[in-house]
This record gives sequence, C-alpha cells and structure tokens, in this order.
Amino acid sequence: MPSALGGKRNIKVFILYLMQNVRTPQTYVTINDMIMQTDYVMYLDFSECFYEMLDDGLIAEAGEDEEGQKLYEVTAQGRMVAQQLHSDILPTILEESLRCALRYLDFKRRGVKIFCETHAKPDGTAEFICGVEENGKQLFRTVMTVDCPARAHQMEQNFRERPEAIYKGLWALLSGKVNYLFT
Repeated sequence: MPSALGGKRNIKVFILYLMQNVRTPQTYVTINDMIMQTDYVMYLDFSECFYEMLDDGLIAEAGEDEEGQKLYEVTAQGRMVAQQLHSDILPTILEESLRCALRYLDFKRRGVKIFCETHAKPDGTAEFICGVEENGKQLFRTVMTVDCPARAHQMEQNFRERPEAIYKGLWALLSGKVNYLFT
C-alpha cells in the first residue's frame, strides 16, 4: 500500500516539516513514531526517505541521547530544501500531523499512555472503553455501552485524535466547570 502523501518528494517534505517544527533533535525511533502518529506515511517509505536525506545532507546526526542513541536534526541545507520544494500536501495535513507529533512527544516525556478499545456485543450494541495513564497511574477509565459498533469505532477514532481534549472536557463536566465547553 503506497503512502497517502504520494511520492518521495512529498514524504521528504513531510519528514523535514515535522522535524524542523519539533525544534529539538530526536532519535530515529522517536522520529519514526512521530511520523506514524498519522497514517500518511508507511514505515518502509519513511525509512527509505530518511536515509536518503541523511546521505544527501538534509538531515544530520546531532549527538546522542542519555541512552547513547544517535540524535538527528534538519540541517541548514535541509531547511532550505524544505522551503523551496513545492509540495502537494495540504496545510491541514501538515498542521494535524504536527499537532499529533507534538502530543506524542509531550506524552512520551510525561509518561502518558492512552488506551482505547471497542467490543461488539451479541445484542448488536457495543462496549467502548477508553482511558489515560500517567507514569503507570490511571488518571481515568471510562466504559460505555453504545447502540452499535460503528458508533463505538467513531468514538474510538475521536478519542485517539484528541485524548487530551476529551480528558479535559470530562474533567470539566464532572467537576461542574462546564464553562470549559463554551470557551
């Protein structure tokens, strides 16, 4: 299955855009995980483009992290190429992907993990389960029975896209601070 962004040029622009806007060197695994937060780029396409950009001097090693893994950053040449290359990528895709990448990095730094699943029931309804943990401590867990599996899957998708907003909204509703919903 080809990447949703199309050709290598778009994939390279996408990678450079995210790396440049994160603004701190990251390990290969972290960059890969940032890219994989959305389904726009397949792993093999990412890997191939990443190493081509490394060979071409668009990305360079920038030291090591505390575990001794290599860190990478966009070079001046990479920034120039990213600005000059014309891309077919919609700005909304870039913005959404950057938001997801920054959330991933924040969650990783804070030890936050989200969980979400759905289960179809024999009566045609479905169970939707979601929650958030931080450093192994459960912040919240919600179980809901909904009218159909399709609704449960939609709820799962919404939760995965914006778990922090759902957590904040649930907190506001349950604590009586519903003004959050109107600001």
